[in-house]
Amino acid sequence: MGLYPLFADLTGLPVLVVGGGHVAERKIAALLAAGAQVRVGAPTLTPVLMQQVEEGKLEHHAGPFQPTWLNGMWLVIAATDDRDLNAQVAAAASERRIFANVVDDPALSRFQVPAVVDRAPLTVAISTGGAAPVIARRVRETLETELDHALGPLTALAQRHRARITQRWPDLPERRAFYDWLHDGPVMALLRNARSDEAEQVFLDALSATEAPASKGSVLLVGAGPGDPGLLTLRGLRALNQADVILHDSLVSEAVLVLARRDAERIDVGKRCGGRHTQQEQIHQLLLDLAQAGRRVVRLKGGDPFVFGRGGEEMEFLRQHGIPCEIVPGITAAVACAAYAGVPLTHRDHARSVHLLTGHGKESLDAMDWPALAQDHQTLAVYMGVARLDEFTQRLLQNGRRPDTPFVIIENGTLPQQRVVSGVLHELPARAREQAIHPPALLIIGEVAALAHEHAWFGSLHA
Repeated sequence: MGLYPLFADLTGLPVLVVGGGHVAERKIAALLAAGAQVRVGAPTLTPVLMQQVEEGKLEHHAGPFQPTWLNGMWLVIAATDDRDLNAQVAAAASERRIFANVVDDPALSRFQVPAVVDRAPLTVAISTGGAAPVIARRVRETLETELDHALGPLTALAQRHRARITQRWPDLPERRAFYDWLHDGPVMALLRNARSDEAEQVFLDALSATEAPASKGSVLLVGAGPGDPGLLTLRGLRALNQADVILHDSLVSEAVLVLARRDAERIDVGKRCGGRHTQQEQIHQLLLDLAQAGRRVVRLKGGDPFVFGRGGEEMEFLRQHGIPCEIVPGITAAVACAAYAGVPLTHRDHARSVHLLTGHGKESLDAMDWPALAQDHQTLAVYMGVARLDEFTQRLLQNGRRPDTPFVIIENGTLPQQRVVSGVLHELPARAREQAIHPPALLIIGEVAALAHEHAWFGSLHA
């Protein structure tokens, strides 16, 4: 280990920054956030630093560097673009046994400023000892995706009650088990959902209980997005990495599933037209059984759970049976597929509203307000409509939608095999048959669909 890791409490301590440019500005911002009393030495300052001096947040030593500036300092950062001057600052600091950091010059530095993941009061610091700062930054970016933002308030909660936790669980293994429950159980979930008062009450109840709290199962309804794994949300990725069991739809791509925890059990509960079909009641019971067995369950759905995903029904069922249930939204197909086809769903000149519709089943079609849907200057985004394109087109035309209204069908949207077929409304069924369109496919009807010809940027466009 080349460097000795150290977290410094700089609250109220004087720290010197030599240099008044934008690099010094960034360093000073971090020092001020840590509570240091910052003094900046430089002939000139950026407007931001000058304003901070005027507001009394900084002290300013004007003019060229003087070794006497170091008197009484605990740390010094040299942030000028003059290496000789930086070396002079570092040498003067070394003579006074003051730790110095020279920005982008590890050879002159006695300490390094790490890349930081901030979940205050939890802080994760990453350093390469100045060897490769970009690698440290990339590691920080990875950790940002992995570490839940609720870790901050969870750590603060544990900090406030640390003495009580130690008193209640004097045995170290039992105390460790309690902290595991704190992280994996209902307290963390409540903090994640911005319910801090309830989280603290559950925490206090556990401290007062005669027996150690038992881990309970839970369910997260997670939107996997339309297929491209890059469109999975950070919250969704964290859920996949914490799951014991994943119940996934057939539309969830393998590229998304491989991001999950490797030892998580996968159960395919997809509903396939003309093929194997998992009844919704079976899915409900499976979710209940797994959660009651103490498993952390992710119900992974293509797109968004609450947009034609029956997530509302599953949430209601779980809540009725006392199972904790969280919702992690996903990017729904209408938004993602339209974007990947270069089609804005709304546009100041072409579409003042957008309707999300499903063409799955005759009952859905019969329930629609066709005169309203046939109006111009609105966008219709139709899910699961490939099997009923003839009927859908006929009803729109019969209710006054113009035959030359543009459309696009996006097959396998956001995936490498994406195809976009375009045309006008009266030829929609014929064009779909001609191009052998198959599910999954999203249909967009409206003036905005014509923009695909100018702005399509992903996959193939068949005009």
